[in-house]
Amino acid sequence: MNDQKQEAFWQETGRWAGYEESFDPQAGVWAPSHISYLTFKSLIQLRRTMNTAVTIFDSEEKTLASIAEKMASEMVSKKQIRPGDQDGVLKALLQNRSQSADPEDQALTAGVDLKRFSVKERRDESDRVEASMVLVGALDFLEKPTVVFVRLKEAVVLDSALEAPVPVRFVFVLIGPRQTDMDYHETGRAMAALMADKVFNQAAFQAKSARELTDALTDFMDCSIVIPPTEIQSETMLSSIITFQKKLLQDRLQSSDAVVRLDGKPRKVSISAGPPPEDPLARTGRPFGGMIRDIKRRYRHYKSDITDALNAQCLAAIIFIYFAALSPAITFGGLLADKVENMMGVPELLISTSIQGIIFCFVAAQPVLVIGFSGPLLVFEEAFFAFCKSQDIEYIVGRVWVGVWLVVIVVVIVACEGSFLVRFISRFTQEIFSILISIIFIYETFAKLGRIFKAHPLVLNYEHLNASVENPWHPKVEETNIYDNATGNTTVIITTIKPAYPNTALLSMCLMLGCFFVAFFLRQFKNGTFLPGKVRRLIGDFGVPIAIFLMIVIDINIDDTYTQKLVVPKGLMVSNPAKRGWLINPFGEHQTFPVWMMFACCVPALLVFILIFLESQITTLIVSKPERKMVKGSGFHFDLLVLVGMGGISAIFGVPWLSAATVRSVTHANALTVMSKGPKPVIEKVVEQRISGIVVALLVGLSILMEPILKMIPMSALFGIFLYMGVTSLNGIQLWDRMLLLLIPKKYHPDEPYATRVSTGRMHLFTAIQIVCLALLWIVKSSPVSLALPFILILTIPLRMVMTGRLFTELEMKCLDADDAKVTFEEEPGQDVYCESQMPL
Repeated sequence: MNDQKQEAFWQETGRWAGYEESFDPQAGVWAPSHISYLTFKSLIQLRRTMNTAVTIFDSEEKTLASIAEKMASEMVSKKQIRPGDQDGVLKALLQNRSQSADPEDQALTAGVDLKRFSVKERRDESDRVEASMVLVGALDFLEKPTVVFVRLKEAVVLDSALEAPVPVRFVFVLIGPRQTDMDYHETGRAMAALMADKVFNQAAFQAKSARELTDALTDFMDCSIVIPPTEIQSETMLSSIITFQKKLLQDRLQSSDAVVRLDGKPRKVSISAGPPPEDPLARTGRPFGGMIRDIKRRYRHYKSDITDALNAQCLAAIIFIYFAALSPAITFGGLLADKVENMMGVPELLISTSIQGIIFCFVAAQPVLVIGFSGPLLVFEEAFFAFCKSQDIEYIVGRVWVGVWLVVIVVVIVACEGSFLVRFISRFTQEIFSILISIIFIYETFAKLGRIFKAHPLVLNYEHLNASVENPWHPKVEETNIYDNATGNTTVIITTIKPAYPNTALLSMCLMLGCFFVAFFLRQFKNGTFLPGKVRRLIGDFGVPIAIFLMIVIDINIDDTYTQKLVVPKGLMVSNPAKRGWLINPFGEHQTFPVWMMFACCVPALLVFILIFLESQITTLIVSKPERKMVKGSGFHFDLLVLVGMGGISAIFGVPWLSAATVRSVTHANALTVMSKGPKPVIEKVVEQRISGIVVALLVGLSILMEPILKMIPMSALFGIFLYMGVTSLNGIQLWDRMLLLLIPKKYHPDEPYATRVSTGRMHLFTAIQIVCLALLWIVKSSPVSLALPFILILTIPLRMVMTGRLFTELEMKCLDADDAKVTFEEEPGQDVYCESQMPL
């Protein structure tokens, strides 16, 4: 490029950081990043010039000047330029606007057009970013186009070479006369696109000869698509190219796997190099061996678990996760109180979440996990309460003995390193259970609404309310005197009547659906395009608290209609002081607890353990995925002991047991994740520490002091959140997607392995088997033997094993039952953390 004083300088006109960005010299701005598109002519010209290119491998030069001198001298020795042109080429290569101290010394002659491209690439999956520099330009004093390719032995920062001080590994130069058929700009773009390609970049990094470079270029061209000069009427006409390109890329990666990853030793040791990571689920063969290994692996990082929390990202995570943990605690607390007739409720759940959360984050091997109450545990509590009520057994005392057996079971399992069994829990079982819980959530929501309509039916005329009293919604009390003529006694019968209030059912329905739709659409809003991304995500992440707050405001302003509110005792009182206290007598509160039941409680204890084991271990698997680059290890064995042990002991105090909450834990990990910059961010690390979990648990416990505010929440609003959790839990479940495909013509099926590599009939057969299992689980759940639900669920594991090889081939099972969930941090439209697991909330 030439400036107003006719000084030539290298103008950076393109840069690659995953995708291409083009610079507009007239406007002085960079255009948005986009996928590179190359002309076929530029690739042909590049290939032709690379056949005669000057290649310099493992050059030890450290400065741009020494590199330029070596390139110029090599061009002369290889007879690519005349000896008399060496000074002019060297002067052109070193020309830079930032170095133009004296225009008289730096000015070049006319007929010079210089352009520069930069490519940034991450080396060996480490944090080190290296750059490639592509220089193309027209120098009219040259006879023919000339190419030089340089690979430095050590990547070095070249002064004034790039805008950002990034170490440069490769330098490519293409210079020649203007009067030729060479398009320097497009050929330079083609070379920059090559360097941005991971396969070619790695091939160039390992190349030992110019022939290997040209072979890698040929491989790149083999996987490139040429569009004939045909007018494209609409963008939809290009959709078929995507499928074709995916196949080309798949074939290319398979063929280049051995070359790129296995062929030869790497020339530079990666920062992340070292022994392969140990498998945390591998058995040691010693009692408690896995637990001891978890403790040794994690506790050596205990000091950094405290110091790493001293950053702003942890503070932001604390604020967000506090609301993410508080909303389910209040919702499940209100629903739990309704299921077990107020024997446990919001105060017990808040205190349990707080105290157990603080203890867990202090001692756990994976403190990023967020523990809390969940849907499966709610289903169990309802079934166990119904069983105790039918047998005339004190439910709250029965939980104490279930807790005792829980401790026994978890000690035995951890001693035998039983956590390895999580390997056998495939997507087949996870998704059946997930959809069952989601359906229970949705069904219970409308069942509750139906009971409200039954208690407050829509009638033509209602009794007139006395608005002058303090509480017009207070139940009526009627006294009936019955006189017995034979004895002369009078019996007084006091009847409490809860009248049907006008508009209660309609308002409850509006609050429930309003809370659901506000929370649901705020979640959709987060993935939209309105408002800046940070503001949009902030509003979407706090969608549930915003929805509850708006329903409270609406309910308060409609003061002439009764709605049932959340029951929250004042202070640290239990939900039902008349029937229980904070310490439960294991031998009976109001009646003697039967001895046989003390031993029989081992059965429900096993069921609770299965539920906590399933959800907690699978949550740990998801949070500890290699893609997250967590370096302090996980704790499958030790965390299970801590979690179940605390749950067993907490039963003595009459508070709920907890498990690792899948969605809240993934959300916490995402909030602590540090992403790289650029158009396509990747995970750099996760801030692994204990402080955010401890502070969140402490704040949840202090929330019990918000009793005046919590008592304003309408129960119907919590039903809406229950519906929201049920509906959103269906997202990302492959079984749900395949159930919908039963009603969708084949031509509209997605481009997924389970739909493309498995015949439609076989896919529907697999779906039908899962639906039958789901129906069987629903029947068991709705029957008097609902406590057996986890046992029936476990039977799906051997069923899946029997199906493999007999009913379905190995390939079909890989497509239908593969664990293909992936980490999604930067949420794409229609995707969020709910898509990352097949387990329910």
